[in-house]
Amino acid sequence: MVREIIHLQVGQCGNQVGCAMWSELLKEHSLGTDGKVIGKRADADVADRLEKVGVYFNETGNSERFAPRAILVDLEPGTIDVVKGLEFGKTFKQDDQVFGNNGAGNNWAKGHYTEGAELVEQVIDRIRKNFESCDCPQGFQICHSLGGGTGSGMGTLLLLKIRDSYPDRITKTYSVYPSPKVSDTVVEPYNAVLSTHQLLENADETIIIDNEALYNISHNILKQNEPKYSELNLLIARIQCGITSSLRFPGKLNGDLRKLGVNLVPFPRLHFFLVSQAPLFSQKISNRTKLDVKELTKQCISPTNFFSNVKPDDGKYLACSFTYRGEMSTSEVDKELESTQEKHADGFVDWIPNNLKSSIVEVQANDINLSATFVANSTALKGIFQRLATQFGAMYRRKAFLHWYKNEGMDEMEFQEADKNVRDLITEYQDKQDIQAGDEEGDEDEEQDDL
Repeated sequence: MVREIIHLQVGQCGNQVGCAMWSELLKEHSLGTDGKVIGKRADADVADRLEKVGVYFNETGNSERFAPRAILVDLEPGTIDVVKGLEFGKTFKQDDQVFGNNGAGNNWAKGHYTEGAELVEQVIDRIRKNFESCDCPQGFQICHSLGGGTGSGMGTLLLLKIRDSYPDRITKTYSVYPSPKVSDTVVEPYNAVLSTHQLLENADETIIIDNEALYNISHNILKQNEPKYSELNLLIARIQCGITSSLRFPGKLNGDLRKLGVNLVPFPRLHFFLVSQAPLFSQKISNRTKLDVKELTKQCISPTNFFSNVKPDDGKYLACSFTYRGEMSTSEVDKELESTQEKHADGFVDWIPNNLKSSIVEVQANDINLSATFVANSTALKGIFQRLATQFGAMYRRKAFLHWYKNEGMDEMEFQEADKNVRDLITEYQDKQDIQAGDEEGDEDEEQDDL
């Protein structure tokens, strides 16, 4: 039985990233831009690609057409109009497109409390209908950015409502974090810290992506001088396809959202993930590079391929997961990961043994014979939160721009709570990084004495 995922894309960035993902998913499942199967269902390759197509798609009627199980949300109609104009825009169900008319104006409070609150019941109604049509739903995923108003404010409001209505389902977010060099909005630090406060409480798994890291990959690795957003979104789409490949295709081991969380989240609050993808290289180099398990693994753990602007030396890995795609042997993968863990032993915490997980999916990614996706829970991510907390503090001390949020009915206490929560998170990361294997025994002895 297929275990379905309900996908939401919120705000302008969320919708653009989500559409890039759907474009890739259609190709990977042998579906055309009209949602119909390309080729014959009897072919072995097509049959493999369609076996678990129900994870993300609903089959509609007898026409053998598949529609994405996606709910598109924005507080202004412009973004949804752009989606409708895409080549595959007509595959999205009309009923599952919910939009307002006023926009959030980069204001988290508008998205979370006023404009967003007016629209949220409509979206929840669509979520409920999609949920009821599933046989065995495993959870929800949300694409959004944290810098603007709709993705951050309304995205986290939806997360809160989903957590209330479906507490036993996994919620996973693809969150585009703001970065100082690529900034579109002055109030980004406010929006991002307020959103992180909500993600900490209501999400089970959060994939962190930042624009600065994507620009660095485009410039330094792909040699694109002026990358367009569509090219950056394609990079994110590849990560999404890689992470979910073990859910969508038959592999050596079954995967699902819960297994990813159980293996990567040692403490409930530390559910933020660092991701990278391989292969990433320019056309010139691709002809000269031999792709194998060793090369893919090396690229995955290289900081230049990280989708977040952090250095692995600034922290330690708590747990990691590699998903390989293509034809390769299990023994080769195990051997390579064992040697990687030995080589980078200092980069892993020593109090979680065997903290490297791997899975192999035989169905290849689009246009690439071999590829790999790396998802890691690293204490180095505290650098992103430190950066945000510093920028937030600089503005909040002077109460800059605060009146825009207060006008929507927000209280200053919420800013202080969010700031404290994020700073506590940074401390937690630091504490887990500083634990030595010997400290654990000391803690256990103390607990025994207390008893």
